[in-house]
Amino acid sequence: MNERDFFYELGRLVYLIDGVYEEYGRRCKLGSPNLLWILYALNDGERHSQKQICDDWAIPRSTANTIIKDLEGNGFVALSRIEGERREMLVSLTPLGKEYADGILSDLYVREKEVFSEISDPKGLLNALGDLAGKLRKIADDRNGA
Repeated sequence: MNERDFFYELGRLVYLIDGVYEEYGRRCKLGSPNLLWILYALNDGERHSQKQICDDWAIPRSTANTIIKDLEGNGFVALSRIEGERREMLVSLTPLGKEYADGILSDLYVREKEVFSEISDPKGLLNALGDLAGKLRKIADDRNGA
């Protein structure tokens, strides 16, 4: 296998996995695949800044802002100021939002647990993918002059 074949297969598999999650979100009648990832991120019980969510999940800021504003309007998330920041806000699920997220994600978590049990070295896989992502990010940053 050469580098072109490797990255072709990697891209295909990444998009296949993403498509599985997108289809899950569609079956849950979520309007946007990004809504699934935002709920997934917030459902860990922590507060996250919108910037952190965008950076961690590669969601455009305008898209995340629209989704978060909709979630806030429905009472699913609360926004709070970050001390010393003028524009950045922390986002957290409200009790109603936690109920909403759990209703969407609980079946997904069960299915992920089944798949996870079949992975022989999950930490090694994540480390390898994380290293690869970091190297690819550097290439993208270098190309964009960052």
